[in-house]
Amino acid sequence: MADSRRVIVVEDDSDFRESIVEYLVLSGLDVTGVESALEFYKCISTQSYDVVILDIGLPDQNGIVLAEYVRNNTNMRIIMLTAQSSLESKINAYKAGADIYLVKPVDFSELSASIYSILSRLTSNQSIPNALQRAEPVPNEKRLQWTLVRSNWTLCSPTKEEIKLTSKEFDLIERLALSANSVVIRQDLLTALAYENNEYGNRSLDALVHRLRLKKNGLKFSLPIKTVHGSGYCFSALINVE
Repeated sequence: MADSRRVIVVEDDSDFRESIVEYLVLSGLDVTGVESALEFYKCISTQSYDVVILDIGLPDQNGIVLAEYVRNNTNMRIIMLTAQSSLESKINAYKAGADIYLVKPVDFSELSASIYSILSRLTSNQSIPNALQRAEPVPNEKRLQWTLVRSNWTLCSPTKEEIKLTSKEFDLIERLALSANSVVIRQDLLTALAYENNEYGNRSLDALVHRLRLKKNGLKFSLPIKTVHGSGYCFSALINVE
């Protein structure tokens, strides 16, 4: 069980972060505390974690964007711990992949109980044979191909489900498709989308990807758009442009 108790806390308030870490360590967890998204990325590059506790208002990256990265690129479970109590904030967090949303001030015993609840489910899932965890056989490579249709701005999944795209979404997918399974740097994407290479342009790019990922609901396949931190984005599947 020890290997399933590793937690990382991303919180820029040092006093609050240290208090969380201290309490969770005393409750039997292996806990790391960091103050920024940058430190978080550095930590996960060298160490695996089972649960991440995220603040939304981080100094260098919005916690919602960070949660989306975690859900699309790792197996970590996500607890949002924030002072933002609005319904819109909660909905955005859950759409980004949060498992639990807690509002500050929080009773640390509730936070600890939430973590252990997640860990118990992870342990239960790991005890199920791999053959039983697969709902269906893995499709062959040909069936895994996506199709981008220029005539009607549509992205078709390997099972022929259609996603209607806006013009910007289409431009993004088209540029990623040119280098499928390879990283396309931000500068190239900004140029393709006619965004300025500044803070506003980069935020617009991230927001565009976020909105596009939200369109995956109901699909049998998740959109294979991967975030490559510090570099850009990648369409990590076969794709044909017609």
